[in-house]
Amino acid sequence: MKKADVEKFYQALSDDNPEPKGELDWVNHYTLLVAVVLSAQATDVGVNKACGPLFKKVKTPEAMVKLGEAGLRDYIKTIGLFNTKAKNVIALSRMLIEKHAGQVPDDRASLEALPGVGRKTASVVLNIAFGQPTIAVDTHLFRVSNRTGLAVGKTPLAVEKKLEKVTPKHWMRHAHHWLILLGRYVCKARKPECWRCVVRDVCAFKGKTTAYTKLH
Repeated sequence: MKKADVEKFYQALSDDNPEPKGELDWVNHYTLLVAVVLSAQATDVGVNKACGPLFKKVKTPEAMVKLGEAGLRDYIKTIGLFNTKAKNVIALSRMLIEKHAGQVPDDRASLEALPGVGRKTASVVLNIAFGQPTIAVDTHLFRVSNRTGLAVGKTPLAVEKKLEKVTPKHWMRHAHHWLILLGRYVCKARKPECWRCVVRDVCAFKGKTTAYTKLH
């Protein structure tokens, strides 16, 4: 995508949704971290449903450790991979208490050292909690970047690096959310709804759909 088109692309997304938000519910930085860890290979809706009651009771690493692994499992058993996730959340809570005075660190290396926290999770937390210009490439973002021609790459990391390169600084903070929301609700995997997409004019996708395609 040409530089001028990249600018138009983000401008259109910004005009449509100036302050995009992540769709996970959270109370503080710690509950955000827990929610993002739990959301791996699960839907935000499913995580919010389980975390609503959990976050009324647990808002700190100390309270989570007190709840214990078995107690946590009861809250999150509707979420995929809940056994492993419960183990990781208790372990990362202990580590936060021991190494970070119970606070969520604001640097990538410390976050990625926590059990259950990979590059993508760290990027989401750094972006939402600390306003850092990070981009976390999930399946939606990977698809949108490749399909539109914004950032073409064969792996999530390749797409992430490309996006960091081509995205102008003034759009970086919200780029992650705009692209995820676009992929989740408009640029869908099987049936992209191109006729209602705000970036269709600069998108390089050859198989653009119309409302007519949809109906017939």
